[in-house]
Amino acid sequence: MKIFKLLVLVLTVVTAFTACEDDIITNYAFDDISAPQNLNANFEITQDDSGLVTITPVGEGASTFTITSGIEGDTPVTINAGESTSFTYTEGEYLVKIVATGATGLTSEYNQNLIISFTAPENLEFTTSVSGLKLTVTPEATNAAQFDVYFGLGDDEEPMTIMAGESAVYEYAEPGTYDIRVVARAASVNTIELTKSILVAGAVDPMVLPLTFDNPDVNYEFVTFGGVTFEVVANPDQSGANTSDSNVGAIKNGGAQYEGGTFNLGTPVDFSGADKTITMKFWSDTPTPVLLKFEGGVSGERQTEVSQSHNGTGWEELSFNFATDAIKSYIDGNQGVGEAFVPTGQYTAMTIFIDGPGTLAGTFYIDDIEQTGGLTTPQGAAPTPDKPESGVISLFSNAYTNIDMATWRTDWSDTALEESAINGNDVKIYSALNFVGAEPVAQIDASQMTHFRTDIWTNGATIFRIKLVDFGPNGTYQGGDDSEHEIVIENPSQSEWVTLDIPLSDFTGLQNRGNIAQLIYSAAPAGEATIYIDNVIFYDANASAPDSPQNAAPTPAFAEANVLSLFSDAYSDVTMATWRTDWSSATLEDITVAGNAVKKYSALNFVGAEPATPINATSMTHFSTDIWTGDATQIRIKLVDFGPNGTYDGGDDSEHEITLNFDNGDFVRNSWVTLNIPLTDFTGLAAREHIAQLIYSAGPAGEATVFVDNVYFHN
Repeated sequence: MKIFKLLVLVLTVVTAFTACEDDIITNYAFDDISAPQNLNANFEITQDDSGLVTITPVGEGASTFTITSGIEGDTPVTINAGESTSFTYTEGEYLVKIVATGATGLTSEYNQNLIISFTAPENLEFTTSVSGLKLTVTPEATNAAQFDVYFGLGDDEEPMTIMAGESAVYEYAEPGTYDIRVVARAASVNTIELTKSILVAGAVDPMVLPLTFDNPDVNYEFVTFGGVTFEVVANPDQSGANTSDSNVGAIKNGGAQYEGGTFNLGTPVDFSGADKTITMKFWSDTPTPVLLKFEGGVSGERQTEVSQSHNGTGWEELSFNFATDAIKSYIDGNQGVGEAFVPTGQYTAMTIFIDGPGTLAGTFYIDDIEQTGGLTTPQGAAPTPDKPESGVISLFSNAYTNIDMATWRTDWSDTALEESAINGNDVKIYSALNFVGAEPVAQIDASQMTHFRTDIWTNGATIFRIKLVDFGPNGTYQGGDDSEHEIVIENPSQSEWVTLDIPLSDFTGLQNRGNIAQLIYSAAPAGEATIYIDNVIFYDANASAPDSPQNAAPTPAFAEANVLSLFSDAYSDVTMATWRTDWSSATLEDITVAGNAVKKYSALNFVGAEPATPINATSMTHFSTDIWTGDATQIRIKLVDFGPNGTYDGGDDSEHEITLNFDNGDFVRNSWVTLNIPLTDFTGLAAREHIAQLIYSAGPAGEATVFVDNVYFHN
């Protein structure tokens, strides 16, 4: 049997319940000495009806392996690390036990179920689960002992061989549709195979409630345990509580106790509000309990869970009220302190169990998991506008240069104003809002603009109003030529950012737009609602964005003594071997912008830059780079340290990648953005003495164009 790089077995360890058992049993004699770790074994089953099986155990820190074949009456065999042993089996199912012994005498145990059949495998089927660029394949077949899994990598691909009951995982370099071929093998010379075409879309956006399974950019990863498989599929039964023609999540239970999985949320669920209810559409054709559990408290909050019963009638909506029904809670996962607990904090992990300790097998479907009114503050920044700055008049936005405002709360306003930031993005907060006026220093000429935009977030307003007031050609209040118009938005969406993108032609009472002097917000219920405001702009929808920067990137201001520069006109640069390695997937052009040297990467998937000698950045605190893009939705920056031996894949490499998303406001388009990242944010970078690679990546993969300038470390 062969072992191939980048292909791993999925071994899931469940520790959430004491009823579960680990496959690896470790005896600890001393706290500071470890038993052998990462036990596994390669099983080579001869396909000639002989029943001959060769077993090669592997494990870190193991000196010897004692193998019990599972054949009745057989004597255990002890071999040294790196050796193999063979057994001859008759047809049947055997439990092979392998005990690894380390130099200290400590042991670890690994068990593997082995199926021997001289009948050709039958009824081959396999399920797949896609998470970003990672594909998990779980095959099943009658009489099969092993499966060869091919991931559609070409004619020369070597298969990943797994045992019955295991899964194979591969992470692709880029999105695409791949032909997955699975060959089922037994001790018989005959095999069967099955091929399916699987789309790996490369979704990378984090999950936030509500979970609809319909956004192709979201990575709906369900981290399963207990033998569960998961995939996103089309709604198979448009009836009952879910009649929509949309995608749903399919959970397949194998029939073990405590099967389930966890959604790790990019935005935590917030239970600080009065309404602590989570609703979920759930499909089953058999009555079953469904348990919803929240873990991963942001500030160490205790775990909490609610269970509801499904009647087995297809699509039903289940409601989990954590204010009244959270009958169990645990501290640090201790199962002995379960008690009622009403959550008031934030949680990043949402776990679902179907049939809890029961053994119900089957396929179940979930959809539209959402929180009803629980958020009291936004958990993420407002969407970043993508209008070209040349066609924008900005009153308030981190994406543009703002005009001067005299006030964001006039003295005749009837509300309170607070200024804050969410994920580094400035916001205005109007609490107890009745009405509030904002006035620019100089009246705004919006006669060439076509739209007014503002982003709002509320969890209480039933009506929101926007009024624009123009003082007319004489430019004075109540000068006889004033005009105004108010837009009314009824029932704005709650607890999420809403972009109000309004054509100026809808402000029908606004006779002129050359002297706009007041912007007035108001809400109902009067004096009760809290409104968050961001991105207040006028814009011309007909303005076209340039396809390249028109101005040079900002000149860095750090003293050269505090800088280690890779590429900048402001400093002396280290010698670079290349700004595009031969394994890169991008086109590089060296250009100038306003007389300033710039790297232009087009059709960018990923590109590597390497210095002539590794960089020692231990005295530096930050990595900085300027980027400009008109079309990227995501920018990723990876630093790779080759370790003390200074060679790639030498055993002491370390790396970390920072991901920045346009939708999260991490960067803006059509403008130079300085990314000044603390090196402590590169948490996977174990050392900084031998930094040998800098890798830029972008999304959509292979489609974005990114301009790069001022690449340096500094302190």
